[in-house]
Amino acid sequence: MKLLEGKTALVTGASRGIGKSIAMKFAEAGANVAFTDLKHDESMEATEKMIGEHGTHCKGYASDASNLEQTQQTVEQILKDFGSIDVLVNNAGITKDTLLMRMTEEQWDAVIKVNLKSVFNFTKAVQRSMLKQKSGTIINMSSVVGVSGNAGQSNYSASKAGIIGFTKSVAKELGSRNIRCNAIAPGFIITEMTGQLSEEVTKQWAEQIPLKRGGKPEDVANTALYLASDLSTYVTGQVIHVCGGMNT
Repeated sequence: MKLLEGKTALVTGASRGIGKSIAMKFAEAGANVAFTDLKHDESMEATEKMIGEHGTHCKGYASDASNLEQTQQTVEQILKDFGSIDVLVNNAGITKDTLLMRMTEEQWDAVIKVNLKSVFNFTKAVQRSMLKQKSGTIINMSSVVGVSGNAGQSNYSASKAGIIGFTKSVAKELGSRNIRCNAIAPGFIITEMTGQLSEEVTKQWAEQIPLKRGGKPEDVANTALYLASDLSTYVTGQVIHVCGGMNT
């Protein structure tokens, strides 16, 4: 039996990057997968097709994760389409990096709204169904900069630090109902977003990492699979760093 066979997972922001890798890994492990992104475009359709090749049920949904009403409507539709949500991965996120002295209110608000409020929105929306079934696993995507901070990323770091506090609080609130909540803190992961950095900047990042290289989205997906599965039934309220030793 596969690790997630018979379960339904919801992954936000999964048309590309780490979210896509997690959705693919879950499907390989036997899960039915619902995923969201801001638009129903070619990228979403391609991801839907790729995930579906693993033989499990898969469907993408266009949804603004930062909007509570849209989130609740999306979750209601997923429950109708799939019957249950056993695993939630709050992965949706953006960056608007700049030094604090240059940062606008719009840049601050946008990152907090998408990165942090979306976690509140989706967790609140799935909470009732998980409470009814007396089981569930919530995985929130934080970051090493949510722990250590980073110059030029005060908005992003604040949002990711907030996710850690939220994760620990939810773990304490819902643990008695057999609902676990953990966070993953990736380090320098090679994705489309980081791929836009120059070779020199990438090399500088690698030099700060004990393993001397960036990680792959699959490295994060493997950790998410562990947290989503019964291999981690006694793990909740934790932050697992996937950073090659960067935050050591």
